[in-house]
Amino acid sequence: MVRFEPAVRTLAAALLARRWRLATAESCTGGLVAAACTSVAGSSDWFERGFVTYSNEAKSELLGVPPALLAAHGAVSEEVARAMAQGALAHARAQLVLAVTGIAGPGGAVPGKPVGTVWLAWGSAAGLRAERLQLEGDRAAVRAASVAAALARLAEAARA
Repeated sequence: MVRFEPAVRTLAAALLARRWRLATAESCTGGLVAAACTSVAGSSDWFERGFVTYSNEAKSELLGVPPALLAAHGAVSEEVARAMAQGALAHARAQLVLAVTGIAGPGGAVPGKPVGTVWLAWGSAAGLRAERLQLEGDRAAVRAASVAAALARLAEAARA
C-alpha cells in the first residue's frame, strides 16, 4: 500500500479541509481502496467505513442494490456502480463515497465486458459521477490501476 501513500495523503488533506468522511463500496478490488486509505496513520479522522460486496447477494444485502438491477445490467455496469455508491451514502456516515465493480480476470469476461472492464462511481449527496475504465494487465495490475484511479477521482471530488 506504500505505493498509494502520496495519493492517499492528497485525498486525506482534501477531506480534512472539508471535514468530510469517506466510505467505500468495493467489489473487484476486495477492499484494496479501503486498505490503501487506512494504511496511512490518522485515517480514522476521515475514513468512515468500507463495504466489501463481492457477491451480488452482498451488494443487495449490505448496500440495497436491487436484485432486478443486477439481473438487468450485470454487476459490472454503470447502473450497479451508481446503486452501490447510493447504498454507501445511505448506510454510512460519510459525505463522500466511492463504488468500484469490475472484471479483474483472468476469467469472468462476457460479451461487451472484457477482462479489465471496471466501473467507478463516486460523489456525495449532491450528485454522483461514474466512469468506465478499460484497464490492461493481469489481475493484480487491473486491481492496482483501479485503486489508483479511484483515489485520484476521490481527491478531485473532495477538492471541488
